[in-house]
Amino acid sequence: MHEFTLILTTDPNEEEADLLYSIFDDGIIATIGEVPQIHFHREASSLEEAIGSALENVKVADFDAIRVEIEPQLLGHKT
Repeated sequence: MHEFTLILTTDPNEEEADLLYSIFDDGIIATIGEVPQIHFHREASSLEEAIGSALENVKVADFDAIRVEIEPQLLGHKT
């Protein structure tokens, strides 16, 4: 399972959001600080494959992503 966020160039309206949700079921559309984005939890054999398929999904709905954000994983971190 891979977690990442696609930052979109435009904010989808309600109808466009419905279209996006009809294409994928593993992402959440949000606008945070006026930045439209989709946070994905995508199952794929690699992070590259997960991101590539998500980019294809948004392209089908005529949206573009300007960047991908990935939260760093703290592996083996002890508190």
